[in-house]
Amino acid sequence: MRVRRTWPILSLLLLAGCANAGAGPATAPPAGLGGSPTHTSPPSATLAPPQEQGPAFYETQTDSQGSVVFEVTPVGLSATAETLEFEVVMNTHSVDLAWDLAKQSVLRTDLGKEVKGLSWPMGSGHHFSGTLSFPGQTTDGMALLDGAGILTLMIQDTDVPERVFTWKVQP
Repeated sequence: MRVRRTWPILSLLLLAGCANAGAGPATAPPAGLGGSPTHTSPPSATLAPPQEQGPAFYETQTDSQGSVVFEVTPVGLSATAETLEFEVVMNTHSVDLAWDLAKQSVLRTDLGKEVKGLSWPMGSGHHFSGTLSFPGQTTDGMALLDGAGILTLMIQDTDVPERVFTWKVQP
């Protein structure tokens, strides 16, 4: 009969001990200092200060008309940049890619501002990539992207008359 009365008491003590065990991690004192373990509270999170925004992210666009596939990605476009750059990847199995894209390209905004290509690393073969650069300012010294909402890259006279890539300008 006594076994039946002690069983509920032992169960309660066991549950109380388990509940207390999850209160926090016990930290043992350094060796030789004695004392009993102490409980430390979990670390608290704080909000990090806002960081400055980096360059805007623009998605890669693909033009697969004709026998050459063009993939064009704007790289770090900014209204204050001296040059506006685009990573261009060309792939084909039938045409030599020895084009001077700087001479064949125009960059235009929805405000009517326009600049011609500045530089392109000449190469050839069936798979070629490089950075196509444009001046960040028009001939009258105005920032090309200042106030623009849409940016359009036109590449002419490749294996097709014209390829057009358009992006919404990000602040």
